[in-house]
Parts: sequence; structure tokens; C-alpha cells
Amino acid sequence: MQIIIENLTFETIVGILEKERHTPQKVILHVKISYDYLGDNVIDYANISTFLETEMNQMHYLLLEDALTDLSQKLKILYPQMSKIKLKIFKPDILPNTMAGVSHTVDYTKN
Repeated sequence: MQIIIENLTFETIVGILEKERHTPQKVILHVKISYDYLGDNVIDYANISTFLETEMNQMHYLLLEDALTDLSQKLKILYPQMSKIKLKIFKPDILPNTMAGVSHTVDYTKN
């Protein structure tokens, strides 16, 4: 089974530039979580969305890479039935003609 969340959009403090440390900017997250569905181990996509936005707003990450690494680790603790997670985060307004971002994938079946 997979949980898919696309275009989770909100404003948060993220980045290393002085302006980014004081002015919230829009970010867009895409999430794909694989897990074995056995009837009673459902992963609630609404809870995932709320968790990601709340964590991003509380942590004020410097780097997108650090955000994705930390978020994936915290989600695995909350949802140990996850077998794989892929997170992508974009800053749609950082460059004038593109959405720049990073992605992070962890396959827990290989760890």
C-alpha cells in the first residue's frame, strides 16, 4: 500500500540566507510512503500532512536536505510499519523560472 501526498503547500522559515531566516517562504512537499496494509495498521495521510507542516514550522531548518533527513526519521518512529519513504521539497519562489528542491528516499527493507 502507498500513501501519496502531493503539493502540500505552506509557508515556513527554511534556508541559510539572512532573508530566509526571518521571512517565511512557500514550500511544496510531495510524499510517498509504502507500507504493508494488514487492516489495523493504517497510516493516516491527514496526520502525515499536519505533522510535516508542524515540524517544518517548529524546526526552522537551515537546509532542505537536513529537513528531509530529520522528517523521514521522525516519521519512521511514528509509523514503524513504513517500508519505504520518498520525500521531495521544493522552494517554488527561490528562482525566477523554476522550482528548485531536493528529494530523499529511504528503503527500510534494505536497512
